[in-house]
Amino acid sequence: MDDFEAFVRARSAALARTAYLLTGDLHLAEDLLQETLTRVAQRWTRIARADDPEPYVRRTLYTCAVDGWRRRSRQVPEARVPVEDRPELRGPDDSADVVASRLVLRDALSRLTVRQRAVLVLRFYEDCTEVETADMLGCSTSTVKSQTRHALERLRVLAPELAETFDRTSTVEAR
Repeated sequence: MDDFEAFVRARSAALARTAYLLTGDLHLAEDLLQETLTRVAQRWTRIARADDPEPYVRRTLYTCAVDGWRRRSRQVPEARVPVEDRPELRGPDDSADVVASRLVLRDALSRLTVRQRAVLVLRFYEDCTEVETADMLGCSTSTVKSQTRHALERLRVLAPELAETFDRTSTVEAR
């Protein structure tokens, strides 16, 4: 069990960030991570025999996120908390434009399917390859490619101002 504790110490921050990106809510992310680690701890001796337990843990994180999404979709929708009441969304050096872009992105991500959100988080935030993403999500590489394409198309519709921002950034970087 010492190796499980070492794994949790080493990887919990990265897993917590991924959980937040999957849920879009700090408290739900904490609950998601706790549920994931509880499930993993019950099977740790079998999981630890693998060369790298990370894909199994991330797959469990994703599965728990889908389960939570399904549970919440059957419940009464909760009210959104106004941005001004959410100080954790702001960093000390964030300009208003950066914060506004983050909020638009967060809201757009929350309107994607869980699988699309997971693919984008793994591909662009966690910087996983298509093959690694497919392994973690338990699907084919072509599914990762199509989900990425559909998710990016949906983001362009939901938040066209982000596309303009990213286009400007990539144009400046290309110079």
